[in-house]
Amino acid sequence: MKGIIAAQAHTVNDTCTDCGSFVDIGAVIDEHDTLLELHFNGVNAQNDADAMSERAKARFSQTLAKSVPTESGVSLQLTFDVSAEKMIFQLENSL
Repeated sequence: MKGIIAAQAHTVNDTCTDCGSFVDIGAVIDEHDTLLELHFNGVNAQNDADAMSERAKARFSQTLAKSVPTESGVSLQLTFDVSAEKMIFQLENSL
């Protein structure tokens, strides 16, 4: 982390003025982390997966969805266009 801070331009200020802590946003968000995998179980597993798929596509139109049957239900794979969309979707849906 010290190396990252040392390599930053002197104009970069990523320190929280309230608490004094800082974060390198690249350490939090991986630009290639676009796949969200959710597992649904029970008799309504496919319906629940379909509803979540539609919710994701309605929010982010470039999202790709794939349902895969499993022994206990359905695995839903949502591939977002960018990692920020995945994070926003997770936050909005308490995932």
